[in-house]
Amino acid sequence: MSLSITIRAEGIAGVDRALARLTPLDSASLMQGLARLIQQQTRRRIEGEKTSPDGKAWPPNRTGTSTLYRQGHLSRSIDYVAGATHLEVGSGLIYAAIHQYGGTIVPKTKKVLSWRAGNQQVFARKVTIPARPYIGVSAANGREILEETAAYIRRKLG
Repeated sequence: MSLSITIRAEGIAGVDRALARLTPLDSASLMQGLARLIQQQTRRRIEGEKTSPDGKAWPPNRTGTSTLYRQGHLSRSIDYVAGATHLEVGSGLIYAAIHQYGGTIVPKTKKVLSWRAGNQQVFARKVTIPARPYIGVSAANGREILEETAAYIRRKLG
């Protein structure tokens, strides 16, 4: 995601004075607020919307539990880092990327994978996980980000 704000005003004394209040723009504070907003949007997508940023519903899982939100670990792991000119939102969980991009899991040291599903032991030579993108900015998220940016600038202009 990239954010660029360009303001050009010439010959309008009142606008020039108002813009002077933006200089220097505290972009780190703006980025921190936007990162927190995107974190909340991402958590909302995982917990309730169950769709990718482009609006496509996620493929259901085989257990019949809520897709990507069985116990809430992934949602709670969504975190952010923000600086003056950038922000990053994501998860540090080991399985976060496989859910975002999809892929095939194969055993590393055994002949088969093994796990419990409910009270049954399951064995498989490989497991293919479909992509269920949850990180990203939907059209509605983008509008919300722009609204928050405009509100931040209005607050600075006083």
